Amino acid sequence: MLILKWLVIVLLVVALGAIGAGQAGLFRSTAPNDLGVRDGRLKPPSNTDNSVTSQAALYPDHPQRAYSDVAPLPLRGDGPATLAKISAVVAAMDDAQVVKSDPDYLYAQYTTRLMKFVDDVEFWYDPTARVIQVRSASRVGKGDMGVNRKRVEVVRAALAAAP
Repeated sequence: MLILKWLVIVLLVVALGAIGAGQAGLFRSTAPNDLGVRDGRLKPPSNTDNSVTSQAALYPDHPQRAYSDVAPLPLRGDGPATLAKISAVVAAMDDAQVVKSDPDYLYAQYTTRLMKFVDDVEFWYDPTARVIQVRSASRVGKGDMGVNRKRVEVVRAALAAAP
């Protein structure tokens, strides 16, 4: 019984320490320096189960190709008008911050409330395919419990409902 009591105390201290470290910003990491569009492509998916991209098919040999595949977002008007709507959707989300907004590209960061993990999300108007390409990826960790995919689908649904 005493061992169980000490185990609970140790686990509680570790959990509180992890939460404190997150609140102090120790899990934020730095923004990747290779975001943006290069040769008609967003950055490839991560090598672990913590990103999604609408351009997964461009990386057929990538180990996370199947996991990371998500559909691009349809246009709602022209490219810049659609990105403006997406920007408004993202800006209205509690955990999001629009970092860069151009007529053909939008970059946002999402920060988790408790641990302060940061995810990077990009939207790019692809004039050739006439869609909005998207990539959402966690900066740290090996998995995201489907958060990046859910985020893209929330944006997709909000965009569809936008006037």
